[in-house]
Amino acid sequence: MPPELVRARAWILTDGKAGDENQCLGIADALGLTYETRRIPNGRPLTWMAPWGPIDPRDAPGRAGGLLGGPLPDLLIASGRRAVPYLRAVRRASGGRTFTAFLKDPRTGHDTADFIWVPDYDDLRGPNVVTTLTAPHPVSRARLDAARIKPDPRLARLPWPRIAVLIGGDSRHLRYRKADMRRLVRDLTKLADGGCSLMLTVSRRTPPDLRTALEDLVKEKGGFFWDGSGENPYIGMLAIADHIVVTSDSANMVGEAASTGAPLLLFDLPRTYIRHRRMFAGLAMAGALKPFIGRLEALRYAPIDATPEIAAALAEAYDRHRRRFAAGGSERPAGQPTASLLGDRI
Repeated sequence: MPPELVRARAWILTDGKAGDENQCLGIADALGLTYETRRIPNGRPLTWMAPWGPIDPRDAPGRAGGLLGGPLPDLLIASGRRAVPYLRAVRRASGGRTFTAFLKDPRTGHDTADFIWVPDYDDLRGPNVVTTLTAPHPVSRARLDAARIKPDPRLARLPWPRIAVLIGGDSRHLRYRKADMRRLVRDLTKLADGGCSLMLTVSRRTPPDLRTALEDLVKEKGGFFWDGSGENPYIGMLAIADHIVVTSDSANMVGEAASTGAPLLLFDLPRTYIRHRRMFAGLAMAGALKPFIGRLEALRYAPIDATPEIAAALAEAYDRHRRRFAAGGSERPAGQPTASLLGDRI
């Protein structure tokens, strides 16, 4: 990474949604940044107008005690609809000197930020837009390797084969029906009855009835269910899993699971976001994923993790941006990233 980037003052800016913030954290960690995390407070007026409206005047750049107070960063990594007006405010206040990176489609055009990442299934394209099959995330190879060297004792005691089960929940796109919950519990019971050790984690969005049924399943059949107490076992589960079952409501969890190289079994839910299905199809074509129907599948593939590629493209764009300003250039985007990093993904 360019030495200027390692020394950069960096902010991560979101409204606190875990999926958005984790993508930003994954990139910042891959770049080796020291960063501040700034979250847009709940209940701020004007955020309902995002991504097009202004920011709350209390949060204006330079305002003491405001969200954007203090010296402006050299690098801002943001994600989420509500963060777009705040990114624009920083870019404007800095005269374009702050390098702005936005993860996912800002809905306001490719020139909203200096650097934008979107998944392949999104439509946004432009000279500063990078696309990849999976999203950035903080489940790095180094973290997985460390968890394998020193496994979580709560998980290490479980007999082989160990199956990580990643359960999402209701969203604005879909709801878990009673039939879906019964089917999921039934198919997981088949694995447990076949001698598999289930390692289960659920989301805050998981329906209470499903959570209770899964807890009861582990109590009856054995395995591990994370009830929120103790250290989060998520990385540890991914690191030692022989197979991973993941629900189709979370493209982020599917992408994180793909970084392990373990066979992925997708529990499909009706009304799964159609664009996410394009990503799942890409993973299936890569030999990484099959539908979950209550049995294990033999899948072999190299781990799929776009985070280092996205981080490298951002670092190159940042370096061009800083050199342009050092030479007295304008705030306009530098143009198309090099083919060596992005190939035909522009």
